[in-house]
This record gives sequence, C-alpha cells and structure tokens, in this order.
Amino acid sequence: MGAAATEGLRERKRRETRQRIAEVGQRLFLANGYENTTLDAIATEAGISRRTFFSYFKSKDDVILFWQQAGASSLYAELLKTSPDVSPLDAVRDVMVKHIERYTTEQMIAVDNLMRSSEALRARKQTHYAEQEQALFETLCEVWRQPERRTSLRMVAMVSVGAMRLALQAWRDQTGQRKPVAKFLRDAFDGLRMEL
Repeated sequence: MGAAATEGLRERKRRETRQRIAEVGQRLFLANGYENTTLDAIATEAGISRRTFFSYFKSKDDVILFWQQAGASSLYAELLKTSPDVSPLDAVRDVMVKHIERYTTEQMIAVDNLMRSSEALRARKQTHYAEQEQALFETLCEVWRQPERRTSLRMVAMVSVGAMRLALQAWRDQTGQRKPVAKFLRDAFDGLRMEL
C-alpha cells in the first residue's frame, strides 16, 4: 500500500496546504523578487493567516528550500529506477539532463536571477549544493549496493554536482542567443568523460 493510500485526511490536508504555500511563494518570488515578497503577501495569496504560515514554514528561505528539495527528490526518485548495470556517472548524467530539460530558458533565467538576488539566497544555494551531493551519494549507494564502490560513488556524486555547477555557470555567462542549460550540462559531462 502506497504512502498516499495510508495518509490520513489531516496529513493530506497539511501536505496540500504546505504545497500550496510553496507554490504561491515561488510564483510571488519569481514575479516580484525575493526581497519584495513579504510573508504577509504569501499568506494572503495562499488563503491563510501569517500565524498559520509559521505552522508550515519558519521563513521565506524555507519556502525556497521546499521547492529546491522537491525538485531534487524527483531527480533522486528517477535515479532509483536505474539498472545497476548502467555506469553510475552515465545514469546521473541522463537523469540530470532529463530533469533540467523540463525547464524553459525563461524559467531557468527567472530562477537563476532569484537565487542570485540576495546574499541569503546565494548562501542557501551553496548549502544546497553540499546537501545535493550528499543526497546523490546516498541514492547512488541504494542502486549500486557493493560496499567497495562507496568511495567511487562518492566521487561520482562530487563530480556530478560539480559538472552541474560548471554547466550553470557557463550557461549564465553565455552571450547572444541563449542555448538551453541541458546542452551545457551534456557538454560538462562529455568533458568530464574525456578526462577520465
């Protein structure tokens, strides 16, 4: 029996309310900027009181963290479906590219601008990379279970997150007609593969 089937009405309503608050927060952040979006605005748009907001999130940063984690969770869920016969680096590349292809260039620009709009968010982004690396490593260990592979799986997690960071930087630095982020991510993994 799945988690949704065993979830009670109260838990489902709480999950749905949390999701609604996060979606409203994301939309307002992208439309108005992080600094210009208040907790009161998020609460009002989500149809809750400011006090209720704090029952679900501690701060605006937590709203952003929620949707970052939701995106990462879907990536790890896809990776768990990978056959252990596939190379871990190839599997991570394929899942990351597939995940990032879901976003339009306009969405990526908006999210990138948002995440660079304040010192708090820039710091949060750096923390997120470290958390992402650890979660990726743990996911890899669930697919490739041999204990003797843990060190190499750790390296795959490190270089994969590094490739993603470099791809995002190259994408951000491009001039003229913007190419999709996925192209830069594929190129970063191809460059990594050539050096191995």
